[in-house]
Parts: sequence; structure tokens; C-alpha cells
Amino acid sequence: MSNTEKISAAKALERLKSGNEKYALSGKAAGDFSEKIRRDTAQNGQFPYAIIITCSDSRVVPEAVFSAGLGELFVIRVAGNVIDPHQLGSIEYAAEHLGCELAVVLGHTHCGALDAAISHDPQGYIKYITDEIKLAINDETDPYKACVLNVKRSVSLIKSSLEIKQLENEKRLKVIGAVYDIESGRVQLGV
Repeated sequence: MSNTEKISAAKALERLKSGNEKYALSGKAAGDFSEKIRRDTAQNGQFPYAIIITCSDSRVVPEAVFSAGLGELFVIRVAGNVIDPHQLGSIEYAAEHLGCELAVVLGHTHCGALDAAISHDPQGYIKYITDEIKLAINDETDPYKACVLNVKRSVSLIKSSLEIKQLENEKRLKVIGAVYDIESGRVQLGV
């Protein structure tokens, strides 16, 4: 597929599913990171087919997980995949200016930020992250259920943004949640 071809949210979702299947079966990243694609994106710009909002965890690499290469995903990373105005602005930019029609909040198993919110009372700046997660999970202590609740809160916060709500109403952006299992390599889309 051409790196400059705009695709619908449905096609982007299918491409993510297919890429994840390829990754989970092979265990290898299959995206294009060649010199040719680097030159092409440098000269012609980026045309990502999806926005991925995910955790900063070093074990979560969206380009690998979805078998994507340079210029294919617009990735926003923050510990605990929490949402604040900076992430919302980045999502709006990718949807409005880059034409992305799909945004995926990608949580993951064995998340340190979630564990900190469930089991600890951290101090310092991490408290901003764990406080956001605690708003999402309340008293939930099951790590997987807490992960899903945290993803759902982030999806809800994105959808409540006035600009993003307008994009959704105009059918120019679909926002969904997902969970990546770091052991199996599989992504459960649509949580």
C-alpha cells in the first residue's frame, strides 16, 4: 500500500488486526524502516493510517506490535496511557492535519503505572499519572480489569473533547480501546 493513501477507520482497524496477527505468529517486526522509506517520508511527509495512544513501557512498541513501518502510525506515548490536554492536542493534530480516521488507546498487561496505582502511593510527578489511573479504576485490584477500565476512561476522555467529538460526529475519526498482552504479543481490539 502506498504510504500516501488515506484509508478509512474500518480499513485501518483491519490493517492493525492483520499486522498484529503477523507479529504474534512470527514474533518479528515486519514494518518497513528502510533507507528508501526514510527518504520518502522526509521528502513527502507522513501519512499515518492510525493514531496509537499507549504507555511508555519499553515492552510496548506499536510499530512492531502492528507490523507497521515508518510513517504508518502516529504514536503518542505516556506512562499509563493517561490522557491530558497534550495528548488531546496531538490526537486532534493527527486527525485534522494528517487525516487519521482511527485512534486506538492501547493499554497493556503487566503495566507498572497500573501496579503503582493499585498497590502503592507514589510521590513526585508519577502521582499525577497514578491519580488519573485511580480515577479510572476506583477500587479494582485485578490488573487486567483495571487495565480495561483505564483504557475505557482514556477513550471516554478523548471522545468528550469538543474537537474530537466534532470529528467523530462528522465520521472523520473513530476512537476505540485495546489491550496488548505482552506475553502472547496479541492485541484485543475494541475493549
